[in-house]
Order: sequence, then C-alpha cells, then structure tokens
Amino acid sequence: MMIPDKFLLDEQDPKAIDKVLGKLTDMLSSNEELLYIAVQKKPAVNLLPDCIAVTNKRMFYCEPGNLGITMNFKDISWKSIHEVAFKEELFGAKFTCTPVQGVPLVTDFIPKVQARRLYQVASEQLEFYKEQQLIAAREAQSLKEPAKAPLFQDTEGFEEAIIVDHAELPETTASSQMQTPEAPTPVTQQSPAPAPEPEDETTLKLRKLKTLYDKQLITLEEYEAKKASILDSF
Repeated sequence: MMIPDKFLLDEQDPKAIDKVLGKLTDMLSSNEELLYIAVQKKPAVNLLPDCIAVTNKRMFYCEPGNLGITMNFKDISWKSIHEVAFKEELFGAKFTCTPVQGVPLVTDFIPKVQARRLYQVASEQLEFYKEQQLIAAREAQSLKEPAKAPLFQDTEGFEEAIIVDHAELPETTASSQMQTPEAPTPVTQQSPAPAPEPEDETTLKLRKLKTLYDKQLITLEEYEAKKASILDSF
C-alpha cells in the first residue's frame, strides 16, 4: 500500500510501517485519526522491530510474533494513561507509558528523533483529553448546584431590586434624640359668632316667590305681578 509521507519523515523503517499501517487503519473507530508511528531500531539485528502508534483516542503497541508472521496489537486509551515520558540513552531512547493502574509500558531502542516526536504528539493528546474531562466535570457540577432565589420577583418573573430612597427616611441623630420636646401652644378660646337675625315676613315671601319662578312653576308675568303686590303691602 502507499505509505503517507508523514509516517516516514523521521526515517522510520518503511517495511515496518507498511506491515502495521494497513492493519491499524482497519482497527480505527469512527472519527479516530492515526497521528504518528515510531519504529524501534535495535543496534544489532533489527528484523522484527516493535512499533508505537498514536491516535487522537489511544496508543497502540504493535509487536511482531511467530518470527514476523503475525502481529500482536495492544491498545491503551487516554483515559487509562497517567503520563508519558522518554529518556535518551546511548543507543536511541527509552519511551515509557505509565497507566493509571498497572505497571509502566517501556519500549527501548526508539530513535531519538522519533522518541521526541512520539512524546510530543502523545503529550498533546493526553493533555487535550484531561482538559476535556475537566470542562465536562465543571459543567456537571454547575448543573447540580441549585439556582439562587431572587430577593424579589414580580408576577412576570422579572427580578427587581428593592430600592430605598434614603432622602424620604427621617434622619435620626443624637442631637434630635436628646432635644427637649416643645410645650404645646395654648389654644385661645374665641367668642361664638352672633346668630343671624331671622328674616322678616316680606323677605321670606319674596324668597319663596323667586323659588317658584326658578322652578318654572309660575310665569314671568305672574312673578312680576305677585312681586309688585307684596311690595305694595310692605
């Protein structure tokens, strides 16, 4: 099969890459991408090198078996990985993957340039996974926290603040509290108003006559005639 250039940039063994790449591609899940493959390079005989592959969801350990006739695959998800590390040695580097539970997985004789690149890609994916888990945990915690009740809420559900106008409140100071109350002002008793004098008979008749006219019970001519008669008798 045609090998993508990104898997050969750090002088990986093309035969080893070709041997594992096809099988790894068939093992990938949906939305899983193969990011990097490092190939072991032993100092003496390197006929059956181990490979370490990194995807955005897990790491694969690929070990040849039965003199290269078969291939053993072991994967570990980012959820199960505590940390990754590498150490440069005289012949290549030693790459270590420490799981959350269990013993560390150690692969030696990884070319130094490949070990550095392998560590970089694996660290980025592990850090990204931890950040996503932290965000998910914070969102879950925020959903569990009960919402705080508002101080005041009207019938339409809008929160309103209770505003106190201090200008309208009476000021109470020490001086005002100690002030002696003023004596009440004496009320001057006023003499009663004189009673009105009773109307005389003529005035009373004229008033009743005017009332009859205002109520349209008599005509103007009758009103004038009766008025003249009353005045004549005065």
